Amino acid sequence: MKKVVTLTMTVMSVALMITACGTNGESNVSTGNAAGEQSGAGKQMLIFGRGADSTTLDPATTSDGESFLVTQEIYDTLLTYKPGSSELTGDLASSWEVSADGLTWTFHLLKGVKFQDGTEFNADAVVFNFKRWWDPQNPYHKGAFPHFKQDFGGYKGDPNCVFKGIEKVDDYTVKIHLTHPYAPLPHILTQQEYGIASPDDVKKYNGDISRHPVGTGAFEFVSWSPNDKIVLKKNPNYREPGYPKLDGIIFEVIPDNSARLNALRAGQIDLMEGLNPSDVQSVKSDSNLQLFTAPSVNVGYLAFNTQKPPFNNEKVRQAINLVIDRKGIVDAYFNGLGVPASSLLPPLSWAYNSSLSVPQVDVAKAKQLLVEAGYPNGFRTDFWAMPVPRPYMPQPQQIATAIQADLSKIGIQTRIVTFDWATYLKKTQSGEAPMYLLGWGAGHWDPSSFEDTLLNSKNTVPPAGNLAFYKNPQVDKLLAQALNVADQQKRADLYRQVEAIAAQSVPYVPLVHAAPAFVGSKSVQGFVPVATEGAQFTHVSINR
Repeated sequence: MKKVVTLTMTVMSVALMITACGTNGESNVSTGNAAGEQSGAGKQMLIFGRGADSTTLDPATTSDGESFLVTQEIYDTLLTYKPGSSELTGDLASSWEVSADGLTWTFHLLKGVKFQDGTEFNADAVVFNFKRWWDPQNPYHKGAFPHFKQDFGGYKGDPNCVFKGIEKVDDYTVKIHLTHPYAPLPHILTQQEYGIASPDDVKKYNGDISRHPVGTGAFEFVSWSPNDKIVLKKNPNYREPGYPKLDGIIFEVIPDNSARLNALRAGQIDLMEGLNPSDVQSVKSDSNLQLFTAPSVNVGYLAFNTQKPPFNNEKVRQAINLVIDRKGIVDAYFNGLGVPASSLLPPLSWAYNSSLSVPQVDVAKAKQLLVEAGYPNGFRTDFWAMPVPRPYMPQPQQIATAIQADLSKIGIQTRIVTFDWATYLKKTQSGEAPMYLLGWGAGHWDPSSFEDTLLNSKNTVPPAGNLAFYKNPQVDKLLAQALNVADQQKRADLYRQVEAIAAQSVPYVPLVHAAPAFVGSKSVQGFVPVATEGAQFTHVSINR
């Protein structure tokens, strides 16, 4: 683990690096540390402490929140949400509308926007990006594009793909054509997976921009030291006058939550994610710190690979569902920053099924279910737990230990297994894990982000989004209907039926809906946590 005391020197060296990399006469970044040892105008370098490194800086090829934390500063999307809100607004699109039959969406694009490499943003760029994501035969469709496949039902040529094509109308207008009405489309396009990359950059690196990101966002990529830091500098040609206010951002990896908080208190970082819930009260009482919480649009869960014995047996899953003490977990490890979960959808969702309740612990019934399943004496299994804190589960190893103790009450003996974060994600997406902890932070406010991603059988092909590898024709039918209905109440009813089925068949044990916490020094101003992406820094400044 990297020692926190090295951070001050890191900041100084990185600031010098950014100064050397600056072009077009842009102002130099101060070489002062995060505590603001120097005075003057060059102190707007924000250091963000986080628990894990990114896996890629090409957002189209991942579903990793730590990657999106960085890429959302580099790339813009066609649409976005107003800060702290579920209200859609334009980002690279100034306006949009849908045809009467729901099959064509028209997007009117901003004019005068440039990519960070100086090339023009226009309709050609949008068409280029969509064709790269959609068409496996495209020369720049390198690797997997898991979210496009999940969100649109496949790629070009796949029978279930709702995306029919994209058309350039003029230099600043594009039309997206669909095979059938698709209600969540505008919400889906707010996700970082659909950040618009510079076509010239994609061509230059032959489709592999994982280490060479160029977008239209407020910050530009400078460098990446794996498992250490990613450095960004301000985009001097950003389209919003006067922004960003920061000269740059350093995303600093400090895996341990307590070490990260100590670094913040020592003035070695400015802002952090992944607060231990047990530290909430001490943060609130510290006059030098401020606590930020985001709305809970996530779920932390225990997943089963429903294709692997013994978890292909519904009664086994039901037994485990009845023995896990969700309230005890939330009380012990979330300290008011989470609520026990009764379903995958969080209570803030307009499709939340309020008729479902959190199961009460019933050891006797759980044992009987194991008997009926053919496991009267229980069984042994590996139990995977994340190696890093996540917003939906800040202490995964401790939670795994608590669940391990619960399972032992019905004779299920587990060996807790973990891997580095990138490997953990890859292995779970490929179906290697038998039973494991993970979670989902919604990329957008539409309930399809949870329901289709986690329960649709179409998303069981690796790299899977349906990480329980759950296949239920009735669920698939209801999900398909929900995507084709424009009326929100009718869609909500369909999603509530899906949740009722999932509560009975238990492909996942929903554990908690967490309110992600961020802590910053009092010098940080203008920071508004965003439920669907975590953090955004375009309007943030530091007043040291």
